[in-house]
Amino acid sequence: MQKRVAAIHDISCFGKCSLTVALPIISAVGIECAVIPTAVLSTHTGGFSGFTFRDLTEDILPVAEHWNKEGITVDAVYSGYLGSKEQINLVKEAVRLIKNKDALFVVDPVMADHGKLYGGFSEDFPKQMRTLCEEADIITPNITEAAFMLDTEYKCGPYEKEYIEDILYGLENMCKKGCKIVLTGVYFDEKKIGAACLENGTVTYVFSSYVDAAYHGTGDVFSSALTSGILKGKRLASAAQIASDYTASCIRLTKEKYPYMKYGVNFEAKIPELIESLK
Repeated sequence: MQKRVAAIHDISCFGKCSLTVALPIISAVGIECAVIPTAVLSTHTGGFSGFTFRDLTEDILPVAEHWNKEGITVDAVYSGYLGSKEQINLVKEAVRLIKNKDALFVVDPVMADHGKLYGGFSEDFPKQMRTLCEEADIITPNITEAAFMLDTEYKCGPYEKEYIEDILYGLENMCKKGCKIVLTGVYFDEKKIGAACLENGTVTYVFSSYVDAAYHGTGDVFSSALTSGILKGKRLASAAQIASDYTASCIRLTKEKYPYMKYGVNFEAKIPELIESLK
């Protein structure tokens, strides 16, 4: 049977993030990607002004209820940017309605970076996002998001292993038993960057060549590729390495040929590489 993922994200009609990243990447590797949109924006919010916004909070639960009524279930639920505490609570309910007993719940707690919360989030938002991560099977926070959820000090990189592993074990204690952690944005020097994975008490690091560039949506690219790898049968560290290499390749190509930060990365051109790596 073809695997099916329910992606719960907003739709930024332009800008290559959230659903416009998750849907094509997951679909391209042969996994069905059903969607529950949380909002529709004309563009993403990074670098654009005057964008339109339509809140779809009231539609989240009715979609899940209809799927439940029709007997539609999924092999994984993958949530990303959620614009309010109300949406977080609704996603919890939706997950209970649509995931089968063996399905994975992957949470990318998108809310912060570089030591700061994204605009529009209150200071107590990380506490609510933490409650969602506590129900997940896999979480993929960056270091800022992890620090906010743990109410611990955020430090700029390059990092020390002790700091990274303190965060990893803090997240493990925060989450339910057996939850797997993938902490993104980890680097110990200026040559390589990647992620730290914690599974069954064991830490594994995965790195790719560092590219001196930053683009919106790369976290969505990574988490979408990671989720795809897990559902294609890869172990956590292997899926994280594939996702790291794919994301770095997209950034490298974009820096060379399409250096417009707010337009996102050219992940489409590198999809054949991702497909090949998942064989």
